[in-house]
Amino acid sequence: MPISEVRATVGRFVSIRCASSVIVAMITEVSCENLSSSDSYIAIASVDLLGEILNAADKAKFQRGVTNYPTIGDAVDLITSQELRTIYAPTGSDQINVGFLQQDRSVIAYVDVEEMLSKHFAVLGSTGVGKSTGVSLLLNEILKARPNLRIFLLDVHNEYGRCFGDRALVLNPRNLKLPFWLFNFEEIVDVLFGGRAGVPEELDILAEVIPLAKGVYTQYQNADRIGLKRIDPKQIGYTVDTPVPYRLVDLLSLIDERMGKLENRSSRIIYHKLISRIEAVRNDPRYAFMFDNANVGGDTMAEVISHLFRLPANGKPMTVMQLAGFPAEVIDSVVSVLCRMAFDFGLWSDGVSPLLFVCEEAHRYASADRNIGFGPTRKAVSRIAKEGRKYGVYLGLITQRPAELDATIISQCNTLFTMRLANDRDQALLRAAVSDAAANLLSFVPSLGTREVLAFGEGVALPTRLRFKEVPPHQLPRGEATISSVPSVTSGHDMHFVSAVLERWRGATSQRDVPNDPVFSAPPAKSMSSIEAPMLQPSMGLDPDRFSLLKKPLR
Repeated sequence: MPISEVRATVGRFVSIRCASSVIVAMITEVSCENLSSSDSYIAIASVDLLGEILNAADKAKFQRGVTNYPTIGDAVDLITSQELRTIYAPTGSDQINVGFLQQDRSVIAYVDVEEMLSKHFAVLGSTGVGKSTGVSLLLNEILKARPNLRIFLLDVHNEYGRCFGDRALVLNPRNLKLPFWLFNFEEIVDVLFGGRAGVPEELDILAEVIPLAKGVYTQYQNADRIGLKRIDPKQIGYTVDTPVPYRLVDLLSLIDERMGKLENRSSRIIYHKLISRIEAVRNDPRYAFMFDNANVGGDTMAEVISHLFRLPANGKPMTVMQLAGFPAEVIDSVVSVLCRMAFDFGLWSDGVSPLLFVCEEAHRYASADRNIGFGPTRKAVSRIAKEGRKYGVYLGLITQRPAELDATIISQCNTLFTMRLANDRDQALLRAAVSDAAANLLSFVPSLGTREVLAFGEGVALPTRLRFKEVPPHQLPRGEATISSVPSVTSGHDMHFVSAVLERWRGATSQRDVPNDPVFSAPPAKSMSSIEAPMLQPSMGLDPDRFSLLKKPLR
């Protein structure tokens, strides 16, 4: 390096030259106190020993940990570029290039895909530090390195719809089919009661009639086959959580039949309220993705799982689940169903087809506070974190508030990409989570620049301060890609624009075919491609043709 760059300061690597190896250490503290004035030294540095470079016969090789400690008199130098390259050299084919070292920009920072995925990873950082862009970069690189890996991304703010091009299927309430009978008892109760605690008497009735409704439906199926005798639904032995189809009309008729046998008026009110509750949710157009064909039946579980988790992938190994368009009360239940099905499919398929489940804004679904959020969702995410790797289900967590995330879940993530975090509680949690020798690096966390990352854990050779590489514009999450277009927004707002927006707003909760919706207004020729990856919410970015779209006459 030129003399001007030779600065031995905190965070820099040094090499200590021993007899049989070169020890790599990181400077953690520099001071010049209590040095005698006649001394030729200018400062004293404290270092953490991280690993060593062994000079094998064919080539130098780096390994973590120190087997031979240095002795007094061993020479210490700032590490050279060549030694840095030896440390960060890719060890196998399964490496992805995510950026370059902050200390030496000529050295590429590689991440080991196998270690990163199989032991889970987390991306942490405050709002606006480039977290979403980093996630887009990581997932695009993983897709390149592992074309056969399937990825399922929970996209809370509808940002990632365009980041993965043709390789991702974008799902949202318009094109998702998630039949209500796939929901287990806790999840369907959460849907029916709008996220509130259920009424105990109504829950007892539901717990009794749902297994019967499943039995009745199975009986219909068997009755179609000649020679099979009709069986009593009670004898079939389904539980309330068995994922088999049933029809809402059967469920309601069973409740109604029980209500008809009651003489006590106050008891009948409970049954009546339950029927009204089910019908209200069934008729709400926002819940169409669950209750479409609710009275027709049909065991579509194989098609649903094949579509959701890309089996076969058909050139689209990734699913982006846009959650911003779902009713707020039902999001937790939907996430719970998806997490649970991802894990169960891995479990019952013995992990033959690996899946990476990426959870954006993870603190919303697996909160450290047990009183916040939906219990089954936390349980489902926790199961993937604790046991998923044995069944080929890997977890990626993205959050801006790691302190609010369940500590057990984050402790299972063995590769951490930490971006700028200002909150003291978040930093304290990181110190507890990072067991590495270079935990001193965490003192940099509040002062990291945009796109700068501290990477810890199994996926990287050493705890590293690196900078994510530039992401091409077409892979930028939508929130960032539209920043430049913000000044033009103020022009052209008139009453027609406001009226058209209100029409869409009301249409979402009043009728199926929403007027002026981009999906339904598309010309017939393009209808298939628009259904394939519909870009719903306003948060998906501002379409330059949005005013002409919104001013179309109402049908």
